[in-house]
Amino acid sequence: MFRLPLAAAAMTIAASLAHAHGNVAPQPVNTDALPDVGEEWLTENPYRNAGPEVWATAVEIGDSGFNQNCARCHGLGAVSGGLAPDLRFLEAEEYGDEWFVERFQTGYSQDGVTKMPAFGELLGQKAAWAIRTYIETRPDDGALDDETPRLLEIRDRLKEMANGSDGDTEALQEELIGIAAGVETGSGAPIADSAAYRAANFIMASTPNYEAAAEALTIGLSAAH
Repeated sequence: MFRLPLAAAAMTIAASLAHAHGNVAPQPVNTDALPDVGEEWLTENPYRNAGPEVWATAVEIGDSGFNQNCARCHGLGAVSGGLAPDLRFLEAEEYGDEWFVERFQTGYSQDGVTKMPAFGELLGQKAAWAIRTYIETRPDDGALDDETPRLLEIRDRLKEMANGSDGDTEALQEELIGIAAGVETGSGAPIADSAAYRAANFIMASTPNYEAAAEALTIGLSAAH
């Protein structure tokens, strides 16, 4: 499901963005923490079912790689403003993988205009699949709408705890995990890298990071709207 601009003004903006994107030097992505996947390009995401640790690492690296190289046109958090395909809805299966990796490798041009530069040789296969893993874990539109009021309350409580107030960390952790489990992805992937998911992980650490958890909720809920 891709959102395409209809107005002539939007088309003009899209063309200017495309030229700008084509002229922006891709930023390198450090993928040393990910397992090697070989030199021959795969047609299916190798990190999707590689275990929770590899998956989480791929999401983290993909988040950085996406926001450095892709967000300019595809939107922060992969939420497209309508000038480029909304990649969140690209199916998390081989068909979607093939489309993604072909565009990533070779780019896309139309009528002599570079709509997307080729990233394959510049960033490599590991970066491609890390970015793909990040994109496919993005929450669906409105996935947190019903939970937003409560998540804002939790955010405010976490801020207080970051400043030294007492609080029930375990109870908040369990509540965040429960909310996160109910968030659906746009791609159909089984786990959403939602604001609730990230906040839960920050306070599940051996030394809970309440400030980072609160910030994850602030940023994630802002991006969702």
